[in-house]
Amino acid sequence: MAHNFFDLSGRTAVVTGGSRGLGRSMALALARAGAHVVVTSREKAHCEETLELIKEHDGTANAEVLDVRSEESIAAFGERVRSEFEGVDILVNNAGCNIRKPVTEITWDDWSTVVDTNLRGTFFVTKALIPEMIERRYGRVINIGSVTSVFGYAGVVPYCASRGGVLQMTKAMADEFGPHGVTVNCLAPGWFKTDQTKALYEDPEWVAYLVDRIPMRRPGQAHDLDGAVVFLASQAAEYVSGQILLVDGGITTGSTRATPGQTNVE
Repeated sequence: MAHNFFDLSGRTAVVTGGSRGLGRSMALALARAGAHVVVTSREKAHCEETLELIKEHDGTANAEVLDVRSEESIAAFGERVRSEFEGVDILVNNAGCNIRKPVTEITWDDWSTVVDTNLRGTFFVTKALIPEMIERRYGRVINIGSVTSVFGYAGVVPYCASRGGVLQMTKAMADEFGPHGVTVNCLAPGWFKTDQTKALYEDPEWVAYLVDRIPMRRPGQAHDLDGAVVFLASQAAEYVSGQILLVDGGITTGSTRATPGQTNVE
């Protein structure tokens, strides 16, 4: 019988911010691959729809309260997870936020909200769960980045700074944890329609502008991340670490076209 390198049966996965959007879709993908998924949100009730969806697909999951901007919340979450499970095998650091303003309007609190959530939160949640991975010499840490991990965009400077930091942190963590059998990678979505970006998609001119720059000619859909997150969480990726996996429809091949509408060069 052929071995299934993508089977996550018997594994426990944590997905932070898994109550909605891309986090919900990734939680479902991991559950469908066989993992028991711990879904987190700042309010436990917000996870109910995700739990029901996983149950509908014959998966198993439970919800935990976690505020990634709170040191106390992270510590308490780590204690609960350690007491309930033998150890977390897969950590998906998905919780994130964005504030869209020009630099001249960004406040101190705006900066702190974005960077503390996306970068500091990712670091300290990992710190809370990594000791057991190191002890068992097995773990998969998947930090969610963005196309802004490698591209810069006006109007979202704190977000770009945080996502660029996530990529560099991923590389450094991969170097530190690799000798202990733990891989660390950055899964970076391109332009997806989410609660954070839905206002942009209400402008048809902007959507046309965006789609023209994506070789696949459409924005990402939540399910487009399913295969990537399962791959990085699985045995198939046991020698993949310190990498960024861009799931972006090809937009990072180049954000402009030599000739408008041109798709082929003879």
